[in-house]
Amino acid sequence: MAAKDRLPIFPSRGAQTLMKSRLAGATKGHGLLKKKADALQMRFRLILGKIIETKTLMGQVMKEAAFSLAEVKFTTGDINQIVLQNVTKAQIKIRTKKDNVAGVTLPIFEPYQDGVDTYELAGLARGGQQLAKLKKNYQSAVRLLVELASLQTSFVTLDDVIKVTNRRVNAIEHVIIPRINRTIEYIISELDELEREEFYRLKKIQDKKREARKCADRKREEMRRQGYNVTSSEEAHNILENDGDEDLLF
Repeated sequence: MAAKDRLPIFPSRGAQTLMKSRLAGATKGHGLLKKKADALQMRFRLILGKIIETKTLMGQVMKEAAFSLAEVKFTTGDINQIVLQNVTKAQIKIRTKKDNVAGVTLPIFEPYQDGVDTYELAGLARGGQQLAKLKKNYQSAVRLLVELASLQTSFVTLDDVIKVTNRRVNAIEHVIIPRINRTIEYIISELDELEREEFYRLKKIQDKKREARKCADRKREEMRRQGYNVTSSEEAHNILENDGDEDLLF
């Protein structure tokens, strides 16, 4: 296993426990990010459907508004100067709200009418019905434009967030979790190797002790044959025992 395929860590029981906890955290994080990506994808498809529907409706509304403008111009003539003279401030304004989808903040634009209608008396002489229809159609067009702007802004925001979330999910699934697994396998293999080395070392120590004991027994047996009084290590007197010792008086 190459060193770049795993994390640089010293193999030990503590490191193994740490890697297992990190693996559990990475798995949990991958699951949460996967659920977040699925929720964002659902909202993304919903917004896409609304955008298609709104654009289709927008074409119809703009067509009706253009026909209404043509009717007003045919009935009352050119009204551009009248409209420009009465313009003081915007009647339809926009307020911004926020929507939270799986931790992602999406802006929502809502149109509202500020003040009274300054064109309420316009078309009083002639063409009042066509002018009222024109105002209604263009107000509907403006509200649809605001709704479409809100949907497209949310669409772009969700698109960026989904790309980032998918990159994170793929990084955890294909890079982080496999690297942690390879690190755990490396730690387990090294610990097993250390256990085998320790077992082999203890076995060699026992063999050395057994050979040393046999050699000592052979030497004692040879010295006994030569007439020396030699006691074995099992028969040697223990000087730490107090049994049989006489009291010393000074």
